[in-house]
Amino acid sequence: MVNKDDFLYPRGRYYGQVKPENLVFNANLQEFAQRVSYVCNLETGGKISPDEAYEQIKALWKQLKNSKKELKIGENPFQAGGGDAES
Repeated sequence: MVNKDDFLYPRGRYYGQVKPENLVFNANLQEFAQRVSYVCNLETGGKISPDEAYEQIKALWKQLKNSKKELKIGENPFQAGGGDAES
């Protein structure tokens, strides 16, 4: 039997560099995309106004940006290499 959450919140496989912070950010990114899709569908169906949809998507984007910052995604990509690239 299919799990309700698997149906409502499908997740794609992650093929990037396997590091805990990358996996967490990927999960956050997929959740962001899913929620934006829901908001778009609610707006298209007339259940929420375009302004409300915009504000909700803006808030979701802010959460994703904060997640990226907290996880330090994209900061000093050569620092974790262990080698001394520049002296």
